[in-house]
Amino acid sequence: MPDASLVQRARRGDAAAFEALVRRYYRAAYSVALARLGTAMDAEDVCQDAFIRALERIEDPDPARFAAWLLQIVRNRAHNYRAYQRIREAKPLDEVSAAGVENPSRDAERSELRTALEAALGELSEVQREVVLLHDMEGWKHREIGDALGISEGMSRQHLMMARRALRERLGVRAVEEYGDE
Repeated sequence: MPDASLVQRARRGDAAAFEALVRRYYRAAYSVALARLGTAMDAEDVCQDAFIRALERIEDPDPARFAAWLLQIVRNRAHNYRAYQRIREAKPLDEVSAAGVENPSRDAERSELRTALEAALGELSEVQREVVLLHDMEGWKHREIGDALGISEGMSRQHLMMARRALRERLGVRAVEEYGDE
């Protein structure tokens, strides 16, 4: 069912329609929040907050542009969350591996790769992180990314190319072996 129909139904109080929108866009919203914040827990919190805000303001968007409107809410919430965290000067706790893992060597290698990838993603611009996560992790087309981020399809392609190049430079051979190079 098209977004516009789901938005219209949600405006009439159809909870199932809004739930369908949440299922459709949660991963994209999470990717945008993660690109902005860098940590999974913070991204999840921001996504939940953004969907609550979207439901409260479901009368606001152009039904045909729901995805772009929602992702803008996510970006704004992430920006506000980051500002709040800076004020508090709270530092995230390091993730601790669970005891009794079946393959500690592989888990350590994956943890190291994840840390390196997160660090490399952190060095990209926010728009580059959003484009690479939406395209490579979520499978969005450049046209969809452009619409959602308010950039052209060509700029989406340009940001993806630049992001991949930067990731290859920062991760070296790992980028080709583990992350992929399309």
